[in-house]
Order: sequence, then C-alpha cells, then structure tokens
Amino acid sequence: MSEPRQHSLLPSQTFVPRPANEDRDAWHAYWTAQGQPWRTEPEIDEKRQAELDQHRVIVPDIAKGIYPFKGVKLSRADVEWLLAKHENGRGPVDWSDESQRAREGLDLRAADLRDVDLRCLPLACLRGGLTRSDWVAEASLEQGKMAQIHLEKANLILAHLEGASLTFGHLEEVNLYGAYLGKSDLYGAHLEGAYFYRTHLEAASLRGAFFDTTSFFRYVVLGSEKLGVALLSDVNWGNVNLALVDWTQLAMLGDELEARQAKRWDGKTKNNDDHLRACRRAVRAYRQIAAVLLEQGLNEDATRFAYRAQVLQRRVLWRLLLQYRMKLRKRMRTFSSWLFSWFLFLLAGYGYRPSRSFLAYFLVITGFATAYYFLGHAVGPALSPLEAFVFSMTSFHGRGFFPGGIKLDDPLTVLAAIEALVGLIIEVTFIATLTRRFFGQ
Repeated sequence: MSEPRQHSLLPSQTFVPRPANEDRDAWHAYWTAQGQPWRTEPEIDEKRQAELDQHRVIVPDIAKGIYPFKGVKLSRADVEWLLAKHENGRGPVDWSDESQRAREGLDLRAADLRDVDLRCLPLACLRGGLTRSDWVAEASLEQGKMAQIHLEKANLILAHLEGASLTFGHLEEVNLYGAYLGKSDLYGAHLEGAYFYRTHLEAASLRGAFFDTTSFFRYVVLGSEKLGVALLSDVNWGNVNLALVDWTQLAMLGDELEARQAKRWDGKTKNNDDHLRACRRAVRAYRQIAAVLLEQGLNEDATRFAYRAQVLQRRVLWRLLLQYRMKLRKRMRTFSSWLFSWFLFLLAGYGYRPSRSFLAYFLVITGFATAYYFLGHAVGPALSPLEAFVFSMTSFHGRGFFPGGIKLDDPLTVLAAIEALVGLIIEVTFIATLTRRFFGQ
C-alpha cells in the first residue's frame, strides 16, 4: 500500500465534475482534483455539516472536561470534512513542511472514533489528549482521562499522526500498520492488542503506555537521525514480544538524549533539579527495558542497555553532589559512591567491559616491574628486566618470592606488599562486578 501524497495539486490539472451519487471512486477522483487526495468519502450533507459546525465553536475547558466533540460519534466522512475546514479552510497540518509543525491539529479530544477507517489521513498534530503544556499548567490525572480520545479498533494504516497528542487515549486493537507517529505523545495510552508493524515511532513518547501479550510489535522504527529516538521510561510492556524489534538501531534511548539537552521542552534552561530528574528517568528507562529484553532472551541488547544505565547513574550521583542543601555525611557518602563508580567504570566497565580489567592488570604489572628494575639498581639487589617482570607478576597475586638477601623492611619488599594490595583490590572488584552482572547479586 503506497503512502498518499499530501501536497496540493497543481491548478493545471484536469477538471473533474462533482459526483452526483455515492460512488466513492468518483468522489476520490474529485477530491484528488481539488488537491485533497486523502479524501475518499462522499461529502457529508448540509444537516451534518451544521451539526459539526455547532460543535466546532465550543470553547474547550480542561477544568470542566468540555471539548468540542466530547462523546460525539464521528465517521471518516466527518473527519475528512473537519480536516478540510480546519483553521478556516487552511486544511490539515502538513508535517513534511517544517514551518507547519507549530500549528495545532484537529481537536478531537474525548471524541468517539471506535471502529472508524482513518487510513492514510493527514492527522499530524492531532489533539486527542492533553499536551505537556496542559500538564505543566497543573491539569489533574482525572482531567487528563476526561480528554482521552477513543480509537478502539480504528484503522490507522499509513495515517500521519506525527506530533499528535494521544495521552491516556484508548487505542486498544488499533491497526497502526506503517503509521507515522514521530514525536507523538502516547503517555499512558492503552495499546493492548494494538497492531504495530513497520510503524514509525521516532522520538515518540511511549512513557506509561500499556501493552499486553496480544499487542503486535514488529519491525517498528524507534529512532532516526532526523527526528530522534523514542522515549521508553515506565512503559508497561505486558509481556509483548519484542524479539522482532531491531534494538541495534538505538545507540541510546530518547530518555537519555532528553537528559543530555541543556534546555527543557519549553525552551527554558534546565537547572540542576531538572537535569537530575531527567537523568533518573533515563536510568529507569534503561533498567526497565534491559530487564524486559533479558527476560525474553535478548541478552546482547539487554547488556548494552544495562551498561548505559550504570553510566548514567554516575551522572545522577554527580548531580546529587551539586545540590545545595545536603547534609555533610550524605554528601561524603555520595562523593565516595561517585568515586567508586568511576573506579568500576575504568577498571571493568561495571562488569560489561572485562577487557579493561586485563588492560589494568597489564599496566599495573608493567608499572611495578619498571619500578622494581630501577629501584633494584639503586638500592639493590639489581634485577634484570625479565626478573623484574616475573617478580611483579607473582607479587600482584600475593605469591611473590624474594631474591636472597632481601629483608621484610627493604624497599623492594615494601613495594611488593603494596602491589599485592593493589592486585587484591583489582581481583576482588573484577570478580564482584562480573558476579553482579551475570548473577544479579
């Protein structure tokens, strides 16, 4: 099924007369000639137009749960007419035109679109739930649920829903084959039984959304270089099968990308609390998705996300240190945790980069061997390069043997004891990080 073109047709196109009957093919040809190729239905009659006009002039009131089409059962023909009349005839938002992305789409909050065929419609920036701005204005959870759109079992194949707000929306068993939901907000949306196949979810927010085992999630596009990556913290995956999602497309989750930004979504500069909150949310997102993927046997992807969680947790500790109001004891405890986190990162990559431990092992042995060589030539006994290296290796593991004539208080002996302590710390840390990674202890 090919994607419909959204741009207006040229004036030079062939004139097509207005159909006098309900022939849908004739109507589609007529609408195409009018520059509205997404329309397929006969135009609604004047009586229905008057009814919809009465609803269009209703002023929304979030506090009272009043919306233009609250509880109104709409058909595809209704939606097509509303799109054509949107903003005094300007028409639907064309997402491909970046200058239009700030426009508000059709306001269908609390509308009833159950079982409606909305395939290929240009519904970009659709208002089907409260936006982030509404939540910042202290809208309540109850008010958010009063605005939720009803799209149960709707057909949204190849529909354009970029930038749409569908928070808390009911999208159970909706068909989203090939649909475009880039930068849409699906916070708390009910997606049980929803059909996601080659659906575009770049930079979409799925935070708090609900899936279940009947949800179909295959070959979904979760990120792109142009739009960004999906936000996945607090998703209720409900045992949905995630095995056929290409998780390698995500170098990092959208939650981390959001945490890295210097400014908030509303353009204001983040303060330390904003950074801390965003980092914690990103850590949570990584740990949650890692746990789900691990449970489904996707070990490699789970390992990668678990590692990112550990890296970000170190940033959380740093942001905690930047807080002004913190007791000295807690600050010292946090500082020691931050330093220890750096140590684990450099030494073993939190157990996910064991090659670093072998590098540390080689550097410590080589460094101490060099010290033994020069110290031996300075104070005795003199060691050859090979003897110094073997002496360093055995000392590292606490099994050093000493050349004749060396006493316990000689510089070489003291240095060997220091190396043994360093070796013990490295070995214990290496074993502990690997044990925690593989056994969750």
